[in-house]
Amino acid sequence: MKLIIQIPCLNEETSIGQVLSELPREIPGFDQVETLVVDDGSTDKTVEAARAAGVTHVLRLRHNKGLAAAFLAGVEECLRLGADVIVNTDGDNQYKGSDIPRLVAPIVEEKAEFVIGVRDIANIRHFSARKKYLQYLGSWVVRKLSGTRIDDVTSGFRAFSRAAAIKLDLVTDYTHTLETIITLGKERTTIAQVLIATNPKVRNSRLFASMLGYIVRCTADMVRIHMRYEPLRTFGSLGVMFILIGCVDGTFYLADRLIEHSRSTVVLSLFPLFCTSGLLFIIMGFLGDSIACNRRMLSKLTRHLRNQ
Repeated sequence: MKLIIQIPCLNEETSIGQVLSELPREIPGFDQVETLVVDDGSTDKTVEAARAAGVTHVLRLRHNKGLAAAFLAGVEECLRLGADVIVNTDGDNQYKGSDIPRLVAPIVEEKAEFVIGVRDIANIRHFSARKKYLQYLGSWVVRKLSGTRIDDVTSGFRAFSRAAAIKLDLVTDYTHTLETIITLGKERTTIAQVLIATNPKVRNSRLFASMLGYIVRCTADMVRIHMRYEPLRTFGSLGVMFILIGCVDGTFYLADRLIEHSRSTVVLSLFPLFCTSGLLFIIMGFLGDSIACNRRMLSKLTRHLRNQ
């Protein structure tokens, strides 16, 4: 079996050498352990530093495309190179390379297809109390959306079997961490988690400039992903809610006319508005469900091509 450890990088000249030096070269269950640096348009000497540190493969993106695009490009390259298992880690040396054997063990033992390295968030010193709370809240929301039981959904330290990697079809361009969990959760992929350690913080995250901006982007992505997989449930629920509001409005209007003998039409005007809106939402749900069926068929074709 072949394991490829991929590292998406953007201007990691000072840390990539240390990251590569700490990666294990032999892991039980694998005949080959290789490394892949995905250079996301770096303007420093990241690639030169990686090659000096003995990286096996380098994939250079001409322009900076963002973390999600770099991650998916790396996955595609790993599959092309014949990887049976893919590990994703960060180029800032946040995660310990020594944890990789434990991370891939559930896949080697055929107990899981996708494994996430879960950080001990409560004891990470550079995480503020607010950030810890938001981590817990975000993980709870993603668990509800994906039907999984992952405790740390933003961890980028992950292992994918070839079968799980083939299923990845990302639509967001911000971060891959949330979408991969929701996607594989909806696909009924066997998911496991392993407690991992982290190295001290060396720099601030480049993914977001502010916590508020990160929350807004992630919330929008989660809504978008959920609508992609559950359009009928999403729009159907909205439609039923609007129709119920319209029915309550109509009932109030009839009661007002019959009991109070009022001739006001202000309340009545809301009844057709809400009911019509509700019906339109339900129609959108059915249309979205038809589109989702086509997307699933295209996804199956993409998986077949990836597996050639």
